[in-house]
Amino acid sequence: MARDVLLTRTGFEKLKRELEHLKSVERPQIAEAIREAKSHGDLRENAAYHEAKLKQSRLEGRIADLQRVLETAKIIERPETGANVAHLGSRVRLLIEEFDEEIEVTLVGSFEADPTKDLVSITSPLGSALIGAEPGIEVEVEAPAGLCRYKVLEVVDPEPENAEALS
Repeated sequence: MARDVLLTRTGFEKLKRELEHLKSVERPQIAEAIREAKSHGDLRENAAYHEAKLKQSRLEGRIADLQRVLETAKIIERPETGANVAHLGSRVRLLIEEFDEEIEVTLVGSFEADPTKDLVSITSPLGSALIGAEPGIEVEVEAPAGLCRYKVLEVVDPEPENAEALS
């Protein structure tokens, strides 16, 4: 049995839009690039053809991954109780105590995670430490550089009722 992929409603909608874009825009573009490269003759030494076929292979792999994820996705909604308790989908403002620096992260499922965009997986050390945390709580996270201490300053639900309209 396949494991469910936990997603926020916003993450689910974003993946649906990406899948539609890949199928309706990217796939036809790559097919055209393959046709164009074939028209140049000998395929054994045709770099453009091999590059287009490689792009097609990567694209089809991404499409298959997205279809699998969307089929098995479990959308997690914000619970009615505990408005200030961090959970999947919460935006959490933190104080990194060692540096006296504030950061803001959003807790997401592992498929949505992107640390460069401050999207932290709930299965990561920081994400799992934040689940259930409330403002004022201090959490410790074991990181490669050593123990990091964070103070939860605020927990916010970032997902409005019309999450599909975002992005």
